[in-house]
Amino acid sequence: MDFLLDGIMSVTWQQCVMYLVGILLIWLAIKKGCEPTLLLPMGFGAILVNLPLSGVLNQVMSGVGETNGIIEWLFDIGIEASEALPTLLFIGIGAMIDFGPLLANPVMFLFGAAAQFGIFFAICAASLFGFDLADAASAGIIGAADGPTAILVSQVLDSNYVGAIAVAAYSYMALVPIIQPLVIKAMTTKKERRIHMEYHPAMVTKTVRIAFPIIVTIIVGFVAPSSIALVGFLMFGNLLRECGVLGTLSDTAQNTLTNLITLLLGITISFSMRAEAFVDLDTILIMCIGLLAFVFDTVGGVLLAKILNLFRKNKINPMVGAAGISAFPMASRVVQKLANEEEKGNIILMHAAGANVSGQIASVIAGGLVIQVVTSYL
Repeated sequence: MDFLLDGIMSVTWQQCVMYLVGILLIWLAIKKGCEPTLLLPMGFGAILVNLPLSGVLNQVMSGVGETNGIIEWLFDIGIEASEALPTLLFIGIGAMIDFGPLLANPVMFLFGAAAQFGIFFAICAASLFGFDLADAASAGIIGAADGPTAILVSQVLDSNYVGAIAVAAYSYMALVPIIQPLVIKAMTTKKERRIHMEYHPAMVTKTVRIAFPIIVTIIVGFVAPSSIALVGFLMFGNLLRECGVLGTLSDTAQNTLTNLITLLLGITISFSMRAEAFVDLDTILIMCIGLLAFVFDTVGGVLLAKILNLFRKNKINPMVGAAGISAFPMASRVVQKLANEEEKGNIILMHAAGANVSGQIASVIAGGLVIQVVTSYL
């Protein structure tokens, strides 16, 4: 009967910590509604992979030899070998996005680019803390405010902190309504937050909407080829949405495909949350660097708006710059909520939405550029 106690007796304190982490993620998903489609499977997976002699991981059994665990197998084929799961998810994301507000007001492209500042600031900070270039770049990409991009970049660069980066990326995305208002209010005056912006929707033709994903894919393919898988699948999903002849496929991509891939991705990435790889002081530092990246993303977008206002007659509400992060559509909703709190009836949502979808494209391109630059040095 002693074998019945083998599992209990072999539990380590690090594994107990991971049980608590898993329960915390599940609580955030259910009680607080924080990214439940990702945090719930990640939390439950964190418990599964840290059970002693867990059958979800590969293990050698007496008289049987090595057996394949389902989560490790999914990780090997879906993330490590091909990065298939995070890449496929972009088809669904692209099918969800309406680039109309951005195409109607192309200046919003600038805010998507500016709001990636936190990525590069965080990479420099991580390097100063002693992380090697691959790990520093992987930590910095948390600032992309895009979970699949963060997972893919950290995996391609073979980071030692894939699990921590995934948890940080999705946790901070869920905390955008808490993090961003604090940063925005610290950087702007009440008068700036009350700036009204007239929205004159320009007619975006169907031809332009169809041409946009094709043109973006071609341009990015030449400029940042390392990001073409992400950008290409994102743009393909958007083409499904805009072409007008594949409504069923577009709906499938937005709902069935996205939900299925998200479910698999969440529980699969928990393989990187094994206690021996996760419970470490460096993990806490990675989480702090990720927070720094998110904060300076917002700083970059707001600062650009304030600089542009020095040269514009029609002022831009600086909060629109903060919407340039990739957390779509949460960031634009947060900005609109703040505007309404400052002055009832101040509607800047469509401007914020334009900056927000620009951030989605910019974050994916930034991820590809990070891969391209880092691999050229390694």
